[in-house]
Amino acid sequence: MIKDLVLQSRSYRRFYENEKISEGTLVSLIDVARLCPSAANQQPLKYRLVNDAEENKKLFSCLHWAMALPEWGGPAEGERPSAYIIILDDLRIAKNRQTDVGIAAQSIMLAASERGLGGCMLGAIDREKLFELFGLDKEKYEIELVLALGKPKETVKIVPLDEGGSVKYFRDEKQIHYVPKRNLDDIIVK
Repeated sequence: MIKDLVLQSRSYRRFYENEKISEGTLVSLIDVARLCPSAANQQPLKYRLVNDAEENKKLFSCLHWAMALPEWGGPAEGERPSAYIIILDDLRIAKNRQTDVGIAAQSIMLAASERGLGGCMLGAIDREKLFELFGLDKEKYEIELVLALGKPKETVKIVPLDEGGSVKYFRDEKQIHYVPKRNLDDIIVK
């Protein structure tokens, strides 16, 4: 069921780094995104696949992890993603297709969950550095998101908002990651 996949597809930030993800698996995830709806059927998104240890290290240096956890510097070595997908907007086709990006990214994450993988959508990216390190052409592409992928090494739990209504995610002393969610009745407008 789709709801089960959605519940399983959390923002994971710690992984079993030694559990590699093949290029074939990444390609199969992109194939799911390729089949998704696209505004005016323009299909402007392109993808740069990364699953090599050296490229992973370069890409990791361009990312800012868990801004709501300022004391946490991101995943430690051995707990970093084993693969990434850089989502690019091909500016020769269309510009600013955030709807397409959202549809594609969520579809990739759901397909990853179906395969027992987890991930995190990252928008806090040093884009200039990423363009430079990967030789991406700024005239052709805009970097939209980076999807970090791997076999999850953490537990993520959905909890109701606290009395103060904070949506800020947090971790306990056992490093269980908690994500507050609004009540269903609070988001339906009557």
